[in-house]
Amino acid sequence: MADLLFDGPDWNFDTLRRTTEAIEQIAREDLGLDVYPNQIEIISTEQMLDAYSATGMPLMYRHWSFGKQFIHHERLYSKGVQGLAYEIVINSDPCICYCLEENTMPMQALVIAHAAFGHNHFFKSNHLFRQWTDPRGILDYLDYARNFLGRCEERHGPGRVERTLDAAHALMSASVFRHRRPAQPSLRAEAERAERRIEEDERAAHYLWSRLERERRPHDHENAAAERRRMLGLPEENLIYFLERHSPVLEPWQRQVLRIVRNLAQYFYPQRQTQVMNEGCACFVHFHILNKLHEQGRIGDGAMLEILHSHSSVLFQPGYDHPGYGGINPYALGFAMMRDVQRICEAPEPEDREWFPSIAGCGDWRGVLKEAWANFRDESFIQQFLSPKVMRDLRLFALRDAEAEDTLKVTAIHDEAGYRALRDTLARGYDLSNRSPDIEVIDADLAGDRVLRLRHVLRNEVPLDPREREATLACLRELWGYEVEIDEMTG
Repeated sequence: MADLLFDGPDWNFDTLRRTTEAIEQIAREDLGLDVYPNQIEIISTEQMLDAYSATGMPLMYRHWSFGKQFIHHERLYSKGVQGLAYEIVINSDPCICYCLEENTMPMQALVIAHAAFGHNHFFKSNHLFRQWTDPRGILDYLDYARNFLGRCEERHGPGRVERTLDAAHALMSASVFRHRRPAQPSLRAEAERAERRIEEDERAAHYLWSRLERERRPHDHENAAAERRRMLGLPEENLIYFLERHSPVLEPWQRQVLRIVRNLAQYFYPQRQTQVMNEGCACFVHFHILNKLHEQGRIGDGAMLEILHSHSSVLFQPGYDHPGYGGINPYALGFAMMRDVQRICEAPEPEDREWFPSIAGCGDWRGVLKEAWANFRDESFIQQFLSPKVMRDLRLFALRDAEAEDTLKVTAIHDEAGYRALRDTLARGYDLSNRSPDIEVIDADLAGDRVLRLRHVLRNEVPLDPREREATLACLRELWGYEVEIDEMTG
């Protein structure tokens, strides 16, 4: 008993420190994880609900939608309809991990291993987070954003600031750079230069307007239109970025508000592409570390049973005909695939050697997983590593739901052709380019009718929802100041 890290459900900060050190030793020495320094904070239920409402961030500007989210989650929690997350982790340097004070000590051990080392390693190593996020600058930038918006409310009134934020928030999902990233300073440097950039934006907008007025040639409409689109950098996939730079009606402070919202949308974009991998990595890490501590006699049987009960609940995958089915559980899929990679590397079957000749029997499952965590996202990870065994274990199959057909058709089952078709179908389902509308700005004649023209490329002949389409166009008109039109075409 003397070797146990803790005994019973109660915890104190000394127990948390000792357990965290033991977890970190295995994370670094056994798994070889590379993590940011950890800042573990114990928070109350109300603080956790507050973090829910502000997208999990420790600092956030004021907006009515955050309060609405707080009330929504608080009512569900108070009625017992919804529980709270055991933790929230923030992609920052240091990595901030919020742990709920109501957790028992076994649960604190689980969430520290899960968040402070699993998620932390994924944030630091995955190429999407390394390319698109600034962990060192995000907290300073959020502090700047909150203070800047507070000053805007004092100078221009809460109503104007709220209307600008409402419109910008409605466009966030269509306001990320998917394929390129323009040269820009870190978030911290951008916050420090904000006032100067507001002045530069004002001068740049006037300069662009004057050039368009001077260079327009009525007798050469086709060449003028091509030159206009070139000057505006069209087509442009990032709607807020285009409005921020070229809207005829926005004031400099409003352009900075759009820039803040756009930077936050971009910051969260990698998480939308890696949910299966991120959660699978965290589950795999906590499962390996806590089992290792149990094998060493540092976690007792009772505590391990509680940990495994919670672990199994999180990974539960209801069948398609289960009342609780809501799609594929990303925790279950990610963990199953990563455990399967470990099995293939250590004890492959003949089927595995056929499907995964480069890793089957290599023995280095740690290296294979760390390379996958660093270099893949959900759709490419599924395409590369989803095995027939996992498809059988999860009882996966593919359906076709065509508008012109009265019935659903099963298109992929558990045979050689079905496995490959099923893997392709599932991977496409996690590709954001197939899940998010493909909308881009294609023209805007600032010296003419000033109509903002958009193009939506339909995928699988699925149009935009009419109500959401009109509501979003209204937000675009608010920020553009003139008419906005959108054309739909088949890709």
